[in-house]
Amino acid sequence: MSERIPLSAPCIDGNEWTYVKDCLDTGWVSSAGRYVERFEEAVRDYTGAGHAVACINGTAALHIALIICGVRPGDEVIVPTVTFIAPVNTVRYAGAFPLFMDCDEYYNIDTDKVMEFILKDTRFSDGATYNARTGRRIAALLPVHVFGNAARLQDISALCRQRRIPVIEDATESLGTWYTDSSGGRKRHTGLVGRIGCISFNGNKIITTGGGGMIVTDSTVLARRARYLTTQAKDDELYYVHKEVGYNYRMSNVNAAIGVAQLEKLPRYLAVKRANYVLYQELLTDMEDLCLAGVPPYAENNLWMYALQIGDSSRGKSRDRIIDTLQGHGVETRPLWYPNHLQKPYRQCQAYRIEKAMGMWRKTLNIPCSVDLSPEKVTRVVEELRHA
Repeated sequence: MSERIPLSAPCIDGNEWTYVKDCLDTGWVSSAGRYVERFEEAVRDYTGAGHAVACINGTAALHIALIICGVRPGDEVIVPTVTFIAPVNTVRYAGAFPLFMDCDEYYNIDTDKVMEFILKDTRFSDGATYNARTGRRIAALLPVHVFGNAARLQDISALCRQRRIPVIEDATESLGTWYTDSSGGRKRHTGLVGRIGCISFNGNKIITTGGGGMIVTDSTVLARRARYLTTQAKDDELYYVHKEVGYNYRMSNVNAAIGVAQLEKLPRYLAVKRANYVLYQELLTDMEDLCLAGVPPYAENNLWMYALQIGDSSRGKSRDRIIDTLQGHGVETRPLWYPNHLQKPYRQCQAYRIEKAMGMWRKTLNIPCSVDLSPEKVTRVVEELRHA
């Protein structure tokens, strides 16, 4: 049988072993150690963020971001229905309720509908925005840069500032994605358009720490607060004095050591992602009912995950049949996440004009995109798709 091709696997071929061995040899393996600070500094330098705070995972980073941006129990947070469920769950961790929005053609939150909702279905009173239907305060907008595609935040950011709705970016999938200017030059990294952003280093992300996350922000106040809460809210480390409820959310030194080594290779990984995206496009040109989804033109996208779209004439049950057939031939694929407004825990929450999400779910299939995926394996994936 041919070698299995995973959907998105990590590549450990740099200084990972050296840096982790250093942690083990020196005994610095927990949440204190020089690699944590080194990784924070490296992410800060790469993204251009004023501050970076390392967390145990991307979900923890999002939870803390919601808290420090003022989301309180009983509030509402605007979220996309098309996303992995983690950011939606963090809204509930904070005691708030998700308010679901549709997706655009790039799988991101539909900012036109968000603006329409804010302007037509909310009221602004005493410095806050309230949902006219539920009476709850709209405490934040939580867009996700799905598959590494930059969400269109340019227009919505100004309205959110006017309406006192902080933008908390789920940039967990978008390390290496930059908004660009009219000439295509890099302008700002995702996660730094809103008030705060969160990056993930899960095993399937473009770089990994095994499990880990990072809060990025230009706000010194928010960064200091995030660091405080993620280390159990210690007011006196010697006498164990705590004035608030804190969280054990700090990244370990071992995880950070892997991250430092991985970040050293990010330019190479991005180049592989782009080359394979172009190759997939070329190899799929003669297949009428299959095409690779496009990416936003206003950004240099990291192309973390490739979205294959199945045409109308062969959709039906073909997506699931393709998944099963390719799995049998050693090629891992997956469908788009099931829309979150239909998930059992969230069916009673408000969903605003969800008109596109189900169609995108039915026709989308993610195909192999590992950072070390060879051209030969890309060709094999397309051949398997052709036969399927």
